[in-house]
Amino acid sequence: MDVALEQLTPGDKRGTCGRHGLTIIHVVLIAGDVGGTNTRLGLFARDAARPRSVLTREYESQRYATFEEILSAFVADLGGVSVDAAAIGVAGPILQQTARLTNIDWEVSASGISAQLGGSKVILLNDLEAMAWSIPVLSATELHVLQAGVPQRGGNAAVVAAGTGLGEAFLPRIDGRFRVLSSEAGHTDFAARTEREMALVAHLTERFGRASLEHVVSGPGLLNLHLFTHQLRPACEAVPDPAAPGAAAQITGAALDGRCPHCGEALAMFAEALGAEAGNLGLRGTATAGVYIGGGIAPRVLPALHTDAFGRAFLDKAPMDDLMARMPLYVILNSDAGLLGAAVAANAIAP
Repeated sequence: MDVALEQLTPGDKRGTCGRHGLTIIHVVLIAGDVGGTNTRLGLFARDAARPRSVLTREYESQRYATFEEILSAFVADLGGVSVDAAAIGVAGPILQQTARLTNIDWEVSASGISAQLGGSKVILLNDLEAMAWSIPVLSATELHVLQAGVPQRGGNAAVVAAGTGLGEAFLPRIDGRFRVLSSEAGHTDFAARTEREMALVAHLTERFGRASLEHVVSGPGLLNLHLFTHQLRPACEAVPDPAAPGAAAQITGAALDGRCPHCGEALAMFAEALGAEAGNLGLRGTATAGVYIGGGIAPRVLPALHTDAFGRAFLDKAPMDDLMARMPLYVILNSDAGLLGAAVAANAIAP
Protein backbone atom coordinates (compact mmCIF):
# COMPACT_ATOMS: atom_id res chain seq x y z
CA MET A 1 0.00 0.00 0.00
CA ASP A 2 1.33 3.44 -0.85
CA VAL A 3 2.29 5.75 2.02
CA ALA A 4 1.22 9.38 1.69
CA LEU A 5 4.15 11.52 0.64
CA GLU A 6 3.40 13.97 3.45
CA GLN A 7 4.09 11.27 6.06
CA LEU A 8 7.76 12.17 6.46
CA THR A 9 9.67 13.27 9.55
CA PRO A 10 10.71 16.94 9.95
CA GLY A 11 14.37 15.95 9.52
CA ASP A 12 13.88 14.73 5.95
CA LYS A 13 15.32 16.87 3.16
CA ARG A 14 12.37 18.09 1.11
CA GLY A 15 11.40 19.45 -2.27
CA THR A 16 8.36 19.24 -4.52
CA CYS A 17 7.32 16.29 -6.67
CA GLY A 18 6.38 17.96 -9.97
CA ARG A 19 3.93 15.29 -11.16
CA HIS A 20 1.95 15.11 -7.91
CA GLY A 21 2.63 18.58 -6.46
CA LEU A 22 3.35 16.95 -3.08
CA THR A 23 6.20 17.37 -0.65
CA ILE A 24 8.88 14.70 -0.97
CA ILE A 25 12.35 14.01 0.39
CA HIS A 26 15.45 14.70 -1.70
CA VAL A 27 17.60 11.93 -0.23
CA VAL A 28 15.72 8.83 -1.28
CA LEU A 29 16.14 5.21 -2.28
CA ILE A 30 14.70 3.31 -5.23
CA ALA A 31 14.03 -0.39 -4.74
CA GLY A 32 13.00 -2.82 -7.45
CA ASP A 33 11.57 -6.33 -7.67
CA VAL A 34 11.84 -7.35 -11.32
CA GLY A 35 10.12 -10.44 -12.68
CA GLY A 36 8.99 -11.86 -15.98
CA THR A 37 5.32 -11.19 -15.18
CA ASN A 38 5.36 -8.06 -13.03
CA THR A 39 7.92 -5.45 -12.04
CA ARG A 40 7.49 -3.45 -8.85
CA LEU A 41 9.40 -0.27 -8.11
CA GLY A 42 9.31 1.64 -4.86
CA LEU A 43 10.49 4.98 -3.51
CA PHE A 44 11.73 4.75 0.07
CA ALA A 45 12.83 7.28 2.66
CA ARG A 46 16.17 6.54 4.30
CA ASP A 47 15.96 5.38 7.89
CA ALA A 48 18.59 3.79 10.12
CA ALA A 49 16.24 1.06 11.34
CA ARG A 50 14.04 0.31 8.33
CA PRO A 51 13.55 2.30 5.10
CA ARG A 52 10.05 3.80 4.95
CA SER A 53 7.88 3.19 1.90
CA VAL A 54 6.79 6.42 0.24
CA LEU A 55 5.43 5.32 -3.13
CA THR A 56 5.12 2.05 -5.06
CA ARG A 57 4.19 1.25 -8.63
CA GLU A 58 3.59 -2.07 -10.40
CA TYR A 59 4.08 -2.64 -14.13
CA GLU A 60 3.27 -5.54 -16.46
CA SER A 61 6.74 -6.56 -17.58
CA GLN A 62 5.62 -8.03 -20.91
CA ARG A 63 4.26 -4.64 -22.03
CA TYR A 64 7.78 -3.15 -22.08
CA ALA A 65 10.71 -3.94 -24.32
CA THR A 66 13.30 -3.30 -21.59
CA PHE A 67 13.53 -2.70 -17.87
CA GLU A 68 14.93 0.75 -18.65
CA GLU A 69 11.55 1.73 -20.15
CA ILE A 70 9.82 0.86 -16.89
CA LEU A 71 12.40 2.77 -14.84
CA SER A 72 11.96 5.81 -17.10
CA ALA A 73 8.20 5.71 -16.55
CA PHE A 74 8.68 5.44 -12.79
CA VAL A 75 11.21 8.29 -12.60
CA ALA A 76 8.99 10.49 -14.80
CA ASP A 77 6.10 9.84 -12.42
CA LEU A 78 8.24 11.13 -9.56
CA GLY A 79 8.92 14.42 -11.31
CA GLY A 80 12.68 14.88 -10.91
CA VAL A 81 13.50 13.42 -7.51
CA SER A 82 17.22 13.16 -6.69
CA VAL A 83 18.01 9.50 -5.94
CA ASP A 84 20.68 8.65 -3.38
CA ALA A 85 20.97 4.92 -4.16
CA ALA A 86 19.06 2.06 -5.78
CA ALA A 87 18.94 -1.71 -5.41
CA ILE A 88 17.13 -3.89 -7.93
CA GLY A 89 16.24 -7.52 -7.31
CA VAL A 90 16.01 -9.67 -10.43
CA ALA A 91 15.05 -13.30 -11.02
CA GLY A 92 18.34 -14.79 -12.12
CA PRO A 93 22.06 -14.94 -11.33
CA ILE A 94 24.08 -11.72 -11.13
CA LEU A 95 27.40 -11.83 -12.97
CA GLN A 96 29.61 -8.75 -12.68
CA GLN A 97 26.53 -6.68 -11.77
CA THR A 98 24.74 -7.69 -14.96
CA ALA A 99 21.79 -10.07 -15.21
CA ARG A 100 19.82 -11.71 -17.98
CA LEU A 101 16.38 -12.57 -16.71
CA THR A 102 15.12 -16.14 -16.93
CA ASN A 103 11.47 -15.57 -17.89
CA ILE A 104 11.76 -12.48 -20.11
CA ASP A 105 14.36 -11.46 -22.68
CA TRP A 106 15.84 -8.56 -20.72
CA GLU A 107 19.41 -7.75 -19.78
CA VAL A 108 19.81 -5.44 -16.81
CA SER A 109 23.05 -3.84 -15.61
CA ALA A 110 23.88 -1.76 -12.55
CA SER A 111 25.96 0.61 -14.67
CA GLY A 112 23.09 1.22 -17.08
CA ILE A 113 20.66 1.93 -14.25
CA SER A 114 23.17 4.24 -12.57
CA ALA A 115 23.59 6.23 -15.78
CA GLN A 116 19.81 6.50 -16.07
CA LEU A 117 19.62 7.83 -12.51
CA GLY A 118 22.31 10.45 -13.02
CA GLY A 119 25.18 8.53 -11.46
CA SER A 120 23.46 7.26 -8.31
CA LYS A 121 24.94 4.24 -6.55
CA VAL A 122 23.22 1.08 -7.81
CA ILE A 123 23.45 -2.59 -6.91
CA LEU A 124 21.81 -5.58 -8.58
CA LEU A 125 20.61 -8.44 -6.39
CA ASN A 126 19.24 -11.88 -7.05
CA ASP A 127 15.53 -11.76 -6.11
CA LEU A 128 16.02 -14.09 -3.13
CA GLU A 129 19.08 -12.12 -2.09
CA ALA A 130 16.83 -9.05 -2.02
CA MET A 131 14.21 -10.85 0.07
CA ALA A 132 16.91 -12.03 2.48
CA TRP A 133 17.92 -8.42 3.14
CA SER A 134 14.44 -7.89 4.65
CA ILE A 135 14.80 -10.62 7.28
CA PRO A 136 16.53 -8.52 9.98
CA VAL A 137 13.89 -5.74 9.78
CA LEU A 138 10.67 -7.79 9.58
CA SER A 139 8.36 -7.36 12.56
CA ALA A 140 6.63 -10.18 14.44
CA THR A 141 3.32 -9.26 12.77
CA GLU A 142 4.90 -9.91 9.36
CA LEU A 143 5.79 -13.50 10.28
CA HIS A 144 3.69 -16.62 10.85
CA VAL A 145 5.30 -19.11 13.22
CA LEU A 146 5.31 -22.74 12.07
CA GLN A 147 7.83 -23.83 14.72
CA ALA A 148 8.93 -21.56 17.54
CA GLY A 149 12.12 -23.51 18.18
CA VAL A 150 14.87 -21.97 20.29
CA PRO A 151 16.27 -19.07 18.25
CA GLN A 152 19.97 -18.36 18.74
CA ARG A 153 20.78 -14.65 18.80
CA GLY A 154 24.19 -15.24 17.28
CA GLY A 155 23.03 -17.85 14.79
CA ASN A 156 22.65 -17.93 11.02
CA ALA A 157 19.39 -17.73 9.08
CA ALA A 158 18.17 -18.84 5.66
CA VAL A 159 15.25 -18.11 3.34
CA VAL A 160 13.45 -20.22 0.74
CA ALA A 161 10.67 -18.82 -1.44
CA ALA A 162 8.26 -20.57 -3.80
CA GLY A 163 6.35 -18.58 -6.39
CA THR A 164 6.85 -18.38 -10.13
CA GLY A 165 10.09 -20.23 -9.39
CA LEU A 166 11.98 -21.46 -6.33
CA GLY A 167 14.79 -19.50 -4.75
CA GLU A 168 17.03 -19.81 -1.71
CA ALA A 169 19.49 -17.56 0.08
CA PHE A 170 21.70 -17.82 3.15
CA LEU A 171 22.25 -15.29 5.93
CA PRO A 172 25.48 -16.25 7.72
CA ARG A 173 26.24 -14.19 10.82
CA ILE A 174 29.70 -12.63 10.48
CA ASP A 175 31.17 -10.19 13.02
CA GLY A 176 27.78 -9.96 14.71
CA ARG A 177 25.87 -9.02 11.55
CA PHE A 178 23.94 -10.93 8.92
CA ARG A 179 25.53 -11.12 5.49
CA VAL A 180 23.54 -12.34 2.48
CA LEU A 181 24.64 -15.06 0.05
CA SER A 182 22.54 -15.76 -3.03
CA SER A 183 22.17 -19.11 -4.78
CA GLU A 184 20.51 -20.83 -7.73
CA ALA A 185 19.42 -23.78 -5.58
CA GLY A 186 15.98 -23.93 -7.17
CA HIS A 187 17.58 -25.53 -10.22
CA THR A 188 19.31 -28.29 -8.24
CA ASP A 189 18.05 -31.87 -8.38
CA PHE A 190 14.86 -32.87 -6.60
CA ALA A 191 15.62 -35.66 -4.10
CA ALA A 192 12.82 -38.21 -3.70
CA ARG A 193 12.17 -39.47 -0.14
CA THR A 194 9.24 -41.87 -0.73
CA GLU A 195 8.12 -44.37 -3.34
CA ARG A 196 5.47 -41.91 -4.50
CA GLU A 197 8.13 -39.23 -4.97
CA MET A 198 10.33 -41.71 -6.84
CA ALA A 199 7.45 -42.21 -9.26
CA LEU A 200 7.20 -38.42 -9.53
CA VAL A 201 10.91 -38.16 -10.39
CA ALA A 202 10.44 -40.73 -13.16
CA HIS A 203 7.44 -38.76 -14.47
CA LEU A 204 9.32 -35.43 -14.43
CA THR A 205 12.45 -36.94 -15.95
CA GLU A 206 10.42 -38.30 -18.85
CA ARG A 207 8.89 -34.86 -19.44
CA PHE A 208 11.86 -32.56 -18.83
CA GLY A 209 14.98 -34.73 -18.99
CA ARG A 210 15.63 -34.23 -15.27
CA ALA A 211 13.69 -33.44 -12.10
CA SER A 212 14.68 -30.16 -10.42
CA LEU A 213 13.40 -28.67 -7.17
CA GLU A 214 11.64 -25.95 -9.14
CA HIS A 215 9.72 -28.61 -11.08
CA VAL A 216 8.01 -29.48 -7.78
CA VAL A 217 8.20 -26.58 -5.32
CA SER A 218 6.82 -23.62 -7.27
CA GLY A 219 3.64 -22.42 -8.97
CA PRO A 220 4.50 -24.35 -12.17
CA GLY A 221 5.50 -27.20 -9.86
CA LEU A 222 1.93 -27.35 -8.54
CA LEU A 223 0.76 -27.74 -12.13
CA ASN A 224 3.27 -30.57 -12.64
CA LEU A 225 1.99 -32.25 -9.47
CA HIS A 226 -1.61 -31.78 -10.62
CA LEU A 227 -0.83 -33.60 -13.87
CA PHE A 228 1.01 -36.36 -11.99
CA THR A 229 -1.78 -36.98 -9.45
CA HIS A 230 -4.47 -36.96 -12.16
CA GLN A 231 -2.80 -39.45 -14.50
CA LEU A 232 -5.31 -41.97 -15.94
CA ARG A 233 -8.09 -40.37 -13.90
CA PRO A 234 -11.16 -38.33 -14.90
CA ALA A 235 -10.64 -34.70 -15.77
CA CYS A 236 -10.59 -32.35 -12.79
CA GLU A 237 -13.71 -30.17 -12.71
CA ALA A 238 -12.04 -27.80 -10.25
CA VAL A 239 -9.25 -27.00 -12.73
CA PRO A 240 -10.79 -27.08 -16.22
CA ASP A 241 -7.66 -25.70 -17.92
CA PRO A 242 -4.36 -26.34 -16.12
CA ALA A 243 -2.57 -24.15 -18.68
CA ALA A 244 -4.72 -21.09 -17.94
CA PRO A 245 -3.55 -18.24 -15.70
CA GLY A 246 -4.63 -18.82 -12.12
CA ALA A 247 -4.66 -22.63 -12.42
CA ALA A 248 -2.28 -23.03 -9.47
CA ALA A 249 -4.67 -21.05 -7.27
CA GLN A 250 -7.54 -23.25 -8.47
CA ILE A 251 -5.57 -26.35 -7.47
CA THR A 252 -4.84 -25.07 -3.97
CA GLY A 253 -8.43 -23.87 -3.55
CA ALA A 254 -9.86 -27.26 -4.55
CA ALA A 255 -7.36 -28.98 -2.25
CA LEU A 256 -8.03 -26.84 0.80
CA ASP A 257 -11.83 -27.06 0.60
CA GLY A 258 -11.81 -30.78 -0.23
CA ARG A 259 -13.46 -30.53 -3.66
CA CYS A 260 -10.88 -32.72 -5.41
CA PRO A 261 -8.87 -35.48 -3.67
CA HIS A 262 -6.28 -35.52 -6.45
CA CYS A 263 -5.72 -31.77 -6.07
CA GLY A 264 -5.45 -32.51 -2.36
CA GLU A 265 -2.69 -35.01 -3.04
CA ALA A 266 -0.91 -32.51 -5.30
CA LEU A 267 -0.92 -29.85 -2.56
CA ALA A 268 0.15 -32.39 0.08
CA MET A 269 3.11 -33.47 -2.08
CA PHE A 270 4.01 -29.81 -2.64
CA ALA A 271 3.89 -29.08 1.10
CA GLU A 272 5.98 -32.12 2.01
CA ALA A 273 8.60 -31.26 -0.62
CA LEU A 274 8.70 -27.66 0.65
CA GLY A 275 9.06 -28.86 4.25
CA ALA A 276 11.85 -31.26 3.31
CA GLU A 277 13.74 -28.60 1.38
CA ALA A 278 13.28 -26.01 4.15
CA GLY A 279 14.87 -28.52 6.51
CA ASN A 280 17.69 -29.26 4.06
CA LEU A 281 18.33 -25.53 3.71
CA GLY A 282 18.39 -25.13 7.49
CA LEU A 283 20.98 -27.86 7.75
CA ARG A 284 23.13 -26.48 4.94
CA GLY A 285 23.20 -23.04 6.56
CA THR A 286 23.02 -24.18 10.22
CA ALA A 287 20.12 -21.74 10.47
CA THR A 288 19.75 -21.64 14.24
CA ALA A 289 18.33 -18.10 14.02
CA GLY A 290 15.54 -19.36 11.77
CA VAL A 291 14.46 -20.65 8.41
CA TYR A 292 12.08 -18.27 6.61
CA ILE A 293 9.64 -19.36 3.91
CA GLY A 294 8.74 -16.56 1.51
CA GLY A 295 7.00 -16.24 -1.83
CA GLY A 296 3.37 -15.94 -2.80
CA ILE A 297 2.24 -19.54 -2.24
CA ALA A 298 3.06 -20.31 1.41
CA PRO A 299 0.82 -17.63 3.01
CA ARG A 300 -2.12 -18.90 0.93
CA VAL A 301 -1.72 -22.56 1.95
CA LEU A 302 -0.93 -22.26 5.66
CA PRO A 303 -3.25 -25.18 6.61
CA ALA A 304 -1.12 -27.47 4.43
CA LEU A 305 1.99 -26.29 6.29
CA HIS A 306 0.50 -27.14 9.68
CA THR A 307 0.11 -30.84 8.87
CA ASP A 308 2.09 -33.66 10.48
CA ALA A 309 3.44 -34.58 7.03
CA PHE A 310 4.97 -31.13 6.51
CA GLY A 311 6.40 -31.10 10.03
CA ARG A 312 7.93 -34.55 9.67
CA ALA A 313 9.49 -33.63 6.34
CA PHE A 314 11.16 -30.61 7.98
CA LEU A 315 12.27 -32.44 11.14
CA ASP A 316 13.23 -35.89 9.85
CA LYS A 317 16.96 -35.29 9.40
CA ALA A 318 18.53 -37.99 11.58
CA PRO A 319 20.99 -37.78 13.24
CA MET A 320 20.23 -34.03 13.41
CA ASP A 321 16.65 -34.32 14.69
CA ASP A 322 17.41 -32.40 17.91
CA LEU A 323 18.99 -29.54 15.97
CA MET A 324 15.96 -29.37 13.66
CA ALA A 325 13.54 -29.35 16.60
CA ARG A 326 15.32 -26.24 17.97
CA MET A 327 15.40 -24.44 14.62
CA PRO A 328 12.72 -21.71 14.29
CA LEU A 329 10.57 -21.88 11.16
CA TYR A 330 8.52 -18.97 9.85
CA VAL A 331 6.37 -17.97 6.88
CA ILE A 332 6.90 -14.40 5.66
CA LEU A 333 3.49 -12.69 5.44
CA ASN A 334 4.73 -9.39 3.99
CA SER A 335 4.10 -9.68 0.24
CA ASP A 336 6.52 -6.78 -0.34
CA ALA A 337 9.46 -8.44 1.45
CA GLY A 338 11.53 -8.48 -1.75
CA LEU A 339 10.95 -4.78 -2.35
CA LEU A 340 11.62 -3.93 1.30
CA GLY A 341 14.81 -6.00 1.26
CA ALA A 342 16.04 -4.19 -1.84
CA ALA A 343 15.44 -0.89 -0.02
CA VAL A 344 17.47 -2.16 2.96
CA ALA A 345 20.31 -3.06 0.57
CA ALA A 346 20.09 0.36 -1.11
CA ASN A 347 20.21 2.01 2.31
CA ALA A 348 23.41 0.08 3.07
CA ILE A 349 25.26 1.39 0.01
CA ALA A 350 23.93 4.95 0.07
CA PRO A 351 26.54 7.64 0.79
